[in-house]
Order: sequence, then structure tokens, then C-alpha cells
Amino acid sequence: MDLISIADGIPQNPNEERFKQLVEKFKTVYADVQPQFLCRAPGRVNLIGEHIDYCGYSVLPMAVDQDIVSVFAAVDGNEVEISNNDQSFKEGSFDLQNFSISYENANWYEYFKCGVQGIRDKYPDIKLKGMKVLIDGTIPRSAGLSSSSALVVCAALTTAINNGINISKSDLAELCAECEKYIGTQGGGMDQAASCLAHSGSAMLISFNPLKTPVGCAFVVTHSLTEVNKAATDHFNIRVSECRLATQGLDWRTIRKPYELQTALGWTINELEKFATDSLHEVPYTLDEVAGLLDVSVDELIAISLKANINREQKFELCKRMKHVLSEANRVLLFKEVCDSNTHDRLETLGELMNQSHNSCSRLYECSSNELDELTDICRQSGALGSRLTGAGWGGCAVSLVRQENLDKFIASVRDKFYIGSNDSKRASKADQSIFPTLPGCGIYAVRL
Repeated sequence: MDLISIADGIPQNPNEERFKQLVEKFKTVYADVQPQFLCRAPGRVNLIGEHIDYCGYSVLPMAVDQDIVSVFAAVDGNEVEISNNDQSFKEGSFDLQNFSISYENANWYEYFKCGVQGIRDKYPDIKLKGMKVLIDGTIPRSAGLSSSSALVVCAALTTAINNGINISKSDLAELCAECEKYIGTQGGGMDQAASCLAHSGSAMLISFNPLKTPVGCAFVVTHSLTEVNKAATDHFNIRVSECRLATQGLDWRTIRKPYELQTALGWTINELEKFATDSLHEVPYTLDEVAGLLDVSVDELIAISLKANINREQKFELCKRMKHVLSEANRVLLFKEVCDSNTHDRLETLGELMNQSHNSCSRLYECSSNELDELTDICRQSGALGSRLTGAGWGGCAVSLVRQENLDKFIASVRDKFYIGSNDSKRASKADQSIFPTLPGCGIYAVRL
């Protein structure tokens, strides 16, 4: 069912004791009010389909056990008070009637404001009530497991529940994909959909059909222990701009995604990939060159297709980016076909598709890192059938496909080769918390305390 329902009481699951402790912590932090609700939004790991959701193509994420949780209570007035169970994040507050969101501000709760703003945008006639909120998270930050999107989703869900707003999971996912752009990230909606719409035991082919993953295997997440904040760097948004510019030759004012171009031309992905390879040169494009090809001014191009603060000397790798996007879109469809089949070698085929995906991310989309390349190599040496970066890249995590019977041996080997056996003391100290197998988890939920 798509509607968000509110259960009574803390659920009996592996998080039960943690949730009870958070409720008690809330009572300590906010001694003058009793907690009323708990909301949970999971992170996600993307099995395949990197950087193509914002290009209009399907991706294949699954929700993980790691999550963002809020415990909260409604209060009189317009103020939101927010604290984090992790003491390294400072507490804050803001006025619901008068607040702004800044991606230049390092405060973690700017992401929470995005979720609040999303509800305010969708329900402008509702005067939102103040609340006191305690946040807890188990998703490693800047790891490519969507901690920021999970926080936005949790914030929007919290705000909706706090104000008695009935909203569907799909509508919540859609508004969260839009409101996260307030923090400066021009994503495509995969992270929010995975968090809102996930089902236990199934990955999701977004657009949005559950997909059963094969039995006899495990997906193992490993952290490279390098971190990149998407909102604080230009890497991510430049890639979005490159994909947009590469598609705009047919009708530059209305066509903004490769999938829209493919649809307008009535071509297959393979036909569009051949056309892009033949039409786009390998040498990076300048803004002046793109504007000249489209017969518009640079100022007009920036106003419609780019961010106002774009560096006018920026070079754009249009050919390489399109090659990645279109080949990756094909790999997602092949991955689904193999998962749906009963061929004896399907695990090996899935692994090879994951390896091809990482190579494309590294060489064509240039969103990997030395650490991620090293980590995925070690994962393959340690028995993974396939290993690839997951998330935006430039740091964060890899995901590997491993046969169930080889799982313990795989974890021990990666632990020794990448973490304990390295000359990096940070890796060695964080080895045990940086490797974890995961199964497809459930999506958002809310409970009345």
C-alpha cells in the first residue's frame, strides 16, 4: 500500500533496543515535553545504474539496514528545535515562518530544513506546527549510501506526521527529490524513492517495480574511508550539466535529459549511443563552443541550462559522459533480465556487469577515486564476482557481489588486504565497521509512541 500509516508502539525488530534508548534520550534532552512519534528513513546502496537517474533512465537500488531516525513532539509556536544523538553535530533551531537554506552552511540540519520546506511547498495553506526533534543515524556520512537524502526524507516524513498530513509514499519521494535541490544537489530521485518505497527482500528497478535478487549470493558494502560532500563540491553538478548539454542539440530549450532525446528521436539506447559517439568529439567542449553550436549566447545558455555561478572557463566532457550514461542504462536493463532468468551462470553475468559499470564510472564518468579503484580490485581478488563504486563516487563505498558460501572468506581477505594490512592507520582502526553484508531492507515507517 502506498499510503503512509502510523503503527502503535516501537516495532519488535533488531532496532528495538536502540529506538527505546533514543526515546529515553529525547526525554533527557527535552525534559519539558514527552515524545510522541518516531520516524525512520533508510539509506540505500545502488547495485547498478550510477549517475543515470537524473538522465531519465532506470536504476537498481535497494534499501539497507542503516538509517536516519527522528523522535519528536509537537509544540506550540513556530520554532523547530533539533538535536543529534551524535554529539559531534551541534544542536540548532529555526523559525518555521522565516528560515532559509544554505548549501554553503556546514550545519547538518540544513538538510532537515529541506524536508520541512518540501512539505511547506506542497501544502502552502497549512500553518506548520513547531516541534522538538532528536535525530539519530547509523548511515556512514559521505559514504555513497545516501545519508543526506535519508535525512531529507526523514525530515519531510517527520513534518508531515507532526502536522497530521496524509501523504503517499510516492508523493513523499517525489517532493523530497525536488526539495533536496534547495541544498544545491541536482539529483534525479533514486535515493528518495529507494528510501520511501523499498520492500524487504527486493531491490527496486526504479521505475518502480520490485526485483527479487538471486538466492545464494550476498551484496557486501565496503567503505573506502574517503569522503566527498556533494553539496560542497562541484563534481556532481558539473556531471549533470554535461549530460544536459550533450542532449540539447535537437531542441535545446525543452530537451534536458538523454532519455528525452532518445524518446524524441524514437531510437533505442544503442542507436542513441552510436549517434552520440559519431557526433560528439572527444576533446572537451568550451561554453563558447556549445553556445555556438546551439546558436545562442553564452549568457542565455547559462540562464537556461546551467547554474548562474558556473565557471565560464569550465570544459565539458560531453562525449565521455554520454558513452557512460547510455552504456550504463543498457547494463541496468541487462541486470534485470539476468535476475529474472534461471540461467546457471547468472551470478557470473551479474558480476561482470558490475565490473563493467565500475570501469565506465572510473574511465568515462571519472567519478571514482584511487582508493575506490584499489578497493574494488582487492574485492575482486578476494573472490567477489563483481565490485563497483556505489553512490555519487569520488570516495565513499563499493558494493560487491559474493557467493554466500564464500562470504566469510571474502570479508576476512578484504579486511586484511585493504584495512589491516595497509599502511594507513585510519583504515586499520576502522576495519570492523567498514565492511558489512546487506540484504534488501524495508522503506520508511512511522510509529506513535
